[in-house]
Amino acid sequence: MRTQKYNLQGIKVFFYILMIAILGWFLCMQFFGANEQGNDVQSQSPVYTGTFYWEKEDGSKQKINLPGNYEIKPGHTMILSTTLSEDYDATSFAIRSSLQDVKFYVGDELRTEYSTKDTRLAGKNSASRYIFCPTTYRDAGKTLRIELTTYTSNYSGVVNEIYCGSQAEIWQYIYNDYGISTFIAFFILFAGITSIIFGSALKFTYHTTFSMEYLGWCMVMGATWMLGESKIRQILIPNASSLASLCFVMIMLSPLPLLFYADSIQNGKHRKLYKYIGCIALLNFAVSSILYLAKVKDYIETLPVAQCILICVFILVFIHLCQYIRKYSHSRSDYFLLFGLFLVLVCIAIESISVYFVAMISGIFIGIGMIVLLLTNIVRTIHRIQLIEQTRHQKELDIEKKENKKITLQMMQSLSTTIEAKDEYTRGHSRRVAQYAALVAKSLGWTDQEIENIKSCAYLHDIGKIGIPDQILNKPGQLTEDEFSLIKQHTIIGQDILKDITIIPHLGEVTRSHHEHYDGTGYPDGLKGNEIPIQARIIALCDSYDAMNSKRIYRNALSFKQIKEEIEKNAGTQFDPEITQIFLKLMDDGSLFNLEHEIIPVQENTIDKFISDVVSTIKNQEETKNHDYLTGLPVRSVGQKYIAIAMQKTTGCLIFLDMDNLKKINDVYGHKAGDRALKSLGKLLLDIPLDKITCRMGGDEFLLFLPKVNSEQAEKILAQVIEQFKGIVENDDEIHFATLSAGMLMTTKNDNFEDACSKADKALYYVKQNGKNNYSFYNQIQHKNTSNNTADLKQIAKSLQTSGSYTGALSLDFREFTRHYEYIHQLMVRNHSCCYLVMVTMETVEDTLPYIEKIEEALTHMGEAIHKNIRKVDVCTRYSAMQYLIILSQPTEAEIPNIMTRIFMQYYKLQDSQNFTPTYEYIAMKD
Repeated sequence: MRTQKYNLQGIKVFFYILMIAILGWFLCMQFFGANEQGNDVQSQSPVYTGTFYWEKEDGSKQKINLPGNYEIKPGHTMILSTTLSEDYDATSFAIRSSLQDVKFYVGDELRTEYSTKDTRLAGKNSASRYIFCPTTYRDAGKTLRIELTTYTSNYSGVVNEIYCGSQAEIWQYIYNDYGISTFIAFFILFAGITSIIFGSALKFTYHTTFSMEYLGWCMVMGATWMLGESKIRQILIPNASSLASLCFVMIMLSPLPLLFYADSIQNGKHRKLYKYIGCIALLNFAVSSILYLAKVKDYIETLPVAQCILICVFILVFIHLCQYIRKYSHSRSDYFLLFGLFLVLVCIAIESISVYFVAMISGIFIGIGMIVLLLTNIVRTIHRIQLIEQTRHQKELDIEKKENKKITLQMMQSLSTTIEAKDEYTRGHSRRVAQYAALVAKSLGWTDQEIENIKSCAYLHDIGKIGIPDQILNKPGQLTEDEFSLIKQHTIIGQDILKDITIIPHLGEVTRSHHEHYDGTGYPDGLKGNEIPIQARIIALCDSYDAMNSKRIYRNALSFKQIKEEIEKNAGTQFDPEITQIFLKLMDDGSLFNLEHEIIPVQENTIDKFISDVVSTIKNQEETKNHDYLTGLPVRSVGQKYIAIAMQKTTGCLIFLDMDNLKKINDVYGHKAGDRALKSLGKLLLDIPLDKITCRMGGDEFLLFLPKVNSEQAEKILAQVIEQFKGIVENDDEIHFATLSAGMLMTTKNDNFEDACSKADKALYYVKQNGKNNYSFYNQIQHKNTSNNTADLKQIAKSLQTSGSYTGALSLDFREFTRHYEYIHQLMVRNHSCCYLVMVTMETVEDTLPYIEKIEEALTHMGEAIHKNIRKVDVCTRYSAMQYLIILSQPTEAEIPNIMTRIFMQYYKLQDSQNFTPTYEYIAMKD
């Protein structure tokens, strides 16, 4: 074994030596080997070699050297000009703007213009970037003029290198000169982000502060500065101006992470002083930003103050670290850290000084310093991790055990919250049942672990309700047999969900059996007595107690006396008698009452609240879909739920509305007319200027609840709705006979929703029996004097006349027509009168074969003509695809041709096509 170990170790050493040698060979070839880029890079530099002249404001010209710096006042334009050679054939001119607006003129033509005046959010100057001017061989011999304008003294009169060639050649040239600094910047940015993540990970892993996080922020800021100063930044991001401003912001804010870094190393030794210095840095940033946003000073003009603060912070931190390491630490890694800080200080000083003397800086000095500091800090961090790793391991195991227990409990509570969030009336139910069950178990002398187990079972006893539809769980009224059978499935569903959870004893069997009855009449298995697990027997009683003690959508909470009587009555049948005695004792001595008041103020933990909010949001989104598309009102199930909830919270008036004559409108004028009437009523109900809850019950029925109103207010509101509806329909010929009838009931908090609906419906039925187009309170119909039958009969007759009103002939389907025929025939025989049966036939013109659409159109027009030209006492029906039947009541035989002539004339007015010829024949209706 020892031989194999040493052989493997030897291979490892050889591998590392080999990789170092390969890396050394690669670097040697890059620095001292042949330059193979020459085959790909143009042999001629794109730097423009022609002569440029400075056209001064006094009209004189001065030959200038590029690049250069000349005396120009801020805000004045510096004009440069050159004459392109006769053999000029380049495609682009380019110059780097240093916070300058740039214009290129070729001849007298403005070829390119660069200015961010209209696009930048703040500041006085346009961001520095390369500006390209397109040119062609046609520009040979023309004058090229460049105008440079800046509003800061730092770069006023600065003229950078000018390039000539194709854009690709120019960019390749720029990239060859400055690409390396951009690569370094991206490397530092990546390293900084990695350091932040690594430092944060270390912080959470070891539960202590590591300086890597703050060093990472220093590196991110340094990398941002380098990218902001990169010559190729405009091809890296869409908005280079923001990056240009950001690099100055980084300089102003960089003292903060540096102070955090030093404070973490020294364990807060100079924290108070660092706090004051940090406030100064923030104040400088705030003042500079205000001046920048107000376009008074650019960041470049206020930069010296930020640089002075940064250098002072570096010197102060360096001195403090020297004192701290000399006094408290003798580790080599700490001395290595001091060396790195000193090198960074030197690099920043070089960078800060060069910004005022060299326009084309790139932040590479800061980059070098950051890389060195990163390496030193990595060494120090590794050393520190080695010191704390041993103690961390045991602590981590303890924390893991604690977290596992906490997560398990949170999971159970969160699952119960998810279930109960589906109904506000059951919210907190499982938590309360768990507390009651724990109290009973404690009274039975159970151990702490057994008590915790039954609490966990109670938290999840109703988890199967996840599989039950919300409309059944939240139904305001009594469940049907099918609905109750579906509800009973929640015990089986719950057991199936929890079957794989083994960390909680008896969880599955308790979830399945908590609705079993002691006498065997429960569900799902009909267990009885001790066949039911004792945990399930306890939870069954606690579950029933909380249900009776809580408000539900269909009733209020029961009183203490009612609950006690109900539990005593069901001892030995539904509940275990021994557990019942213990529970009743807890009720009598006030233990349950005290426990309830301890539970109520407890707030949901963060995860519970999050899940509850999510489920509530999903429910709200689902309920927005449960609206009647025609009227815009909630559908029946949603509206009834809201009204039932509101009735338990406040008094008010429940109104059952019915639109009279809707069926007749649909039959005579079609469903579009009926829909129009329904839509008008829906809008009226929504526009009631008070608190209200309303819904469409279906068809022509609506339900309206007005909370916190008295009978006079409710009557006034309803009268206004009826009057407004009358005003809407009376101007519409098709729906003018639509009216409203309503039954009203004043409700209290103790009223049952189903009973209230039934009473309001009875009041509505009374109104419809007595003439419609009216309203009545339920309590009024109970005291009505019904002796005046004549008045009632007149009212009914008036109602029949109004409800049965129609225009033109009575149009019936053929089945109804046959009944009317027999009825009229009997009247005719009885009264010795004479009626005539007329058949109208649509005959097609010879040699024509009309489409089915044309046939239907002609038949429809004939029906309209018949309807408009015969009397109300006459009856008509469509007999076949091409025929109508008409019963003419008691005309003289000589009048029949005149009647039919009027009908046919009306038909020809409506029908353009002449493909049909109407004919008629008639017979007297005799025995």
